[in-house]
Amino acid sequence: MNYEAALNELIKNAFAEDIGVGDHSTLSSIHKNAEGSAVLKIKQDGIFAGMHVAETIFKYMQPNIIFTPLKKDGDEMKYGEIAFEVMAKVHTILKCERLVLNSIQRMCGIATLTKKYVQKLEGYHTKLLDTRKTTPNFRLLEKEAVKIGGGVNHRFGLYDMIMLKDNHIDYCGGIEKAIENAYNYVQQNNYDLKIEVETRSLEDVEKVMHVGKVNRIMLDNFTPEKIVEALKIIDGRYETEASGGINLDNLESYAKTGVDYISSGAVIHQAVSLDLSLKASPLNPPREL
Repeated sequence: MNYEAALNELIKNAFAEDIGVGDHSTLSSIHKNAEGSAVLKIKQDGIFAGMHVAETIFKYMQPNIIFTPLKKDGDEMKYGEIAFEVMAKVHTILKCERLVLNSIQRMCGIATLTKKYVQKLEGYHTKLLDTRKTTPNFRLLEKEAVKIGGGVNHRFGLYDMIMLKDNHIDYCGGIEKAIENAYNYVQQNNYDLKIEVETRSLEDVEKVMHVGKVNRIMLDNFTPEKIVEALKIIDGRYETEASGGINLDNLESYAKTGVDYISSGAVIHQAVSLDLSLKASPLNPPREL
């Protein structure tokens, strides 16, 4: 499923959850043909994310809305600014309001935190990756927000990359056996899948180098000093990724090692939604849409 199809599926399910059999508050108080406009007010500084998402939500409910963006994804936003204006039926605006706000407030928070990480990596070889530590059924937009903030998406799910983590290795009976099994699985099924393996020690790294047959080596919970040693063993033969216990305070010490990637679940699960509000006003006289 491509991004647009996945986004529309997400929106459909979100409306089903929120509206159910009907928005009785709106149905009981607002004429069905009433028209109005609304603006998105920015109430907190940060990085804007989710403009296309907001427009798609409104157009899912009413295709002929008039949507005017005043910001772009990735733009800095300041308190008091207006991000967009929408003109539509009042029923459309009120039905979409909470889904639009919930989505883009969350996305802005993730993009803003991701940007802080990315700025700390400026000048270094290392790139920032996200993880699968996401909100169920909302991963599409959380990972999109990471990209808007300047990060790089890791695998989207369990289906688009093989990652042999500690539990896979322990259940399988060892790191060498896990790699061999995964490599044979890819070859036998003719899958276009990269293989990444998690290592927990320099001894694990040596074992991986002996077996080969992987694309990336994750160095999990290694200190920066241990990563330097691991990189000497790997000697540029495979991509490398540092993970575990990395935050804004120690990020640069890991980047200085020269590791290819740093993965951080924190850019998503530690991000705080930013404050935005959708303020509506009636159109008098109503405009044609």
